[in-house]
Amino acid sequence: MSHPPPVIDAALARRLVDRQFPQWSDLPIAGVAVDGWDNRTFRLGAELTVRLPSGPWYAAQVEKEQRWLPVLAPQVTLPIPTPVAEGAPDAGFPYPWSVYRWLDGDLAGDAPIADLPRFASDLAGFLRALGRVDATDGPGRGEHNFHRGGPLTTYAQEAHDAIAALGAEIPRGAVERVWEDAMRTTWDRDPVWFHGDVAVNNLLVRDGRLGAILDFGSCGVGDPACDVVIAWTFLSGAARDRFRADLGADAGTWSRGRGWALWKALITLVGYLERGSPRAALPRRDIREVLADYDKDR
Repeated sequence: MSHPPPVIDAALARRLVDRQFPQWSDLPIAGVAVDGWDNRTFRLGAELTVRLPSGPWYAAQVEKEQRWLPVLAPQVTLPIPTPVAEGAPDAGFPYPWSVYRWLDGDLAGDAPIADLPRFASDLAGFLRALGRVDATDGPGRGEHNFHRGGPLTTYAQEAHDAIAALGAEIPRGAVERVWEDAMRTTWDRDPVWFHGDVAVNNLLVRDGRLGAILDFGSCGVGDPACDVVIAWTFLSGAARDRFRADLGADAGTWSRGRGWALWKALITLVGYLERGSPRAALPRRDIREVLADYDKDR
């Protein structure tokens, strides 16, 4: 008999903390202003956060983050989440969960950035440092990170289905050319560490600069092309050029990055149109950026 998913709220976080970590039972718990879908996050006092996975796929990320974040932290150029404790299933909540140090800052999508090309350069420097960390025994692609780091062919059928479903909503010929260009390349080197979800809600800004990187749930070792997607979803113009130059991405990795960005924009646009969401403007913009960048490269 299946059970309904647990209601993940501050009351549940309170019960879990009080039962398993009574040393923090006097600290207040409150939701955060912008929460994620994969995990629900709650502020625990002034210095800690409670992170509760919302499903079994995300729960698989807990052990990985607990194991690897302390290894990565001293080898990268910006602060990343620091695990403080690992919680166990309890109080009707069926998954392991984590307590982390709180990282101050504002999400990049909402914060004023003083110099976007410099921001892009700092991000590229972080990703380069991450890619230099010894990848031996690191987590390969799988359900824990939705096959990030694997070949783009993993999502070929989804991309083709989305192209067919969108029809005249997109310039099909141009989209197919970009996708085919991406599919012609592969990562033929040793696996390297990647973040897996370099998105605006995972980048913290402090004093106008990139200050920290959040959410390593999709991290792993493999092809780092998935980390290039931010070039089209957030960066543009001189900032995109600076990111590409400072990252040192070869033409094939950049092409596959465009493919990752295109796949995500296509499937997201299908979902938004089915629901009649006004947010469809966002993946439309990403598709335009990807196509324009491809044309610029020709």
